[in-house]
Amino acid sequence: MSSDSQHDTTTAQRFKKPTWRDPRLVVGLLLVLTSIAAVVLLISALNRTEPYYVAAHDLSVGQRVTNGDLVPVDVRLQDASQHYVSAETDLQEGDVLVQRVPKGQLLPTKAVGTADELDRSPVGIALETPLPAEAAAGSRVDVWVADQKASGRGYESPRKLVPGAEISKIDTTNSALGSSTGTTVHVLATPAQVEPLVDALGNSAKVTLVLNPTGGDS
Repeated sequence: MSSDSQHDTTTAQRFKKPTWRDPRLVVGLLLVLTSIAAVVLLISALNRTEPYYVAAHDLSVGQRVTNGDLVPVDVRLQDASQHYVSAETDLQEGDVLVQRVPKGQLLPTKAVGTADELDRSPVGIALETPLPAEAAAGSRVDVWVADQKASGRGYESPRKLVPGAEISKIDTTNSALGSSTGTTVHVLATPAQVEPLVDALGNSAKVTLVLNPTGGDS
């Protein structure tokens, strides 16, 4: 056989159409299928949602947490999942809010604790002066107190009693005609601040709330 014939035979064998018995074809198909499966699993993992609790209404500090206060919602949190309470978690009977959670917000794990963990307590202040329009639950205010003079006429110079207090909630009393007749603001005070604040309120001191946008203590 001539060299040209041998060359043509070798070339024909090299470009011979592969069959299902060709191991190279089988390996290639397995690689393609494996890649497709990996992509599908990755997309499925990225799009996976799980149920977490969302506040059904504004939740205040010190409030006991019940299922009626929460709504399960399917969300995709991925790496942030440990920071929020799963709807598959059983709430304990003694669980209370140690920080405010607005309506519609996911329930942070650090917002749920026990009564022993509370470092602030809500104190209700019935206002005689208008509340700043910008103030709302979650806002920070300075609580100023002016003690009544011993003579019963007028007040002493005001002093800042509680700086940067967080407003827990605001209650407004309405008349039968729908007009506002009074506002009680609940501010969160530390144990050291509660006694002098309650004392001032009990001795007819004049209390004024001044908006503190930065929340600073100065």
